[in-house]
Amino acid sequence: MSADAERAPYPLEGGCACRQVRYRLLTPPLFVHACHCRWCQRETGSAFALNAMVEGERVALLAGEPEMVDTPSESGRGQRIARCPRCRVALWSHYAGAGPTVKFLRVGTLDAPDHLPPDIHIFTASKQPWVVLPPDAAAVPEYYDRRAYWPEAALERWQAWRERHPQGRHP
Repeated sequence: MSADAERAPYPLEGGCACRQVRYRLLTPPLFVHACHCRWCQRETGSAFALNAMVEGERVALLAGEPEMVDTPSESGRGQRIARCPRCRVALWSHYAGAGPTVKFLRVGTLDAPDHLPPDIHIFTASKQPWVVLPPDAAAVPEYYDRRAYWPEAALERWQAWRERHPQGRHP
């Protein structure tokens, strides 16, 4: 994870636009993805989605209850998006590969999203041609091998998660 993410003043709070649903990110995420796939572009109505991957128990719900919306995905396995039932803002996703115990938190819903810049840009083969990535940014045409990009501390947390969730699915 980025140095910014490590230095952030945890916990960080966030929520939807109408403030009905509020949450607290208790620790740094495992890793932050800027996903440039065409599905994320369509879902967000923007050039990419910025998701902080974190174990679900490290996100505390403070107010409200998001509605889980089943949404198609390019893989055909779908995802469940947690949305505010009033303003419909997407707060996080549960992807089929990781299951319900891992959240892909929408960084833009944090009150201070500046703390979590992307650790990697993924699916850059389909990024918008006018998006210019910084020359030193980690970027891959599709997905990646986490062992090649994640810091050791994140890999250790991931292994601990796998031991706690042996029947869980893994991205």
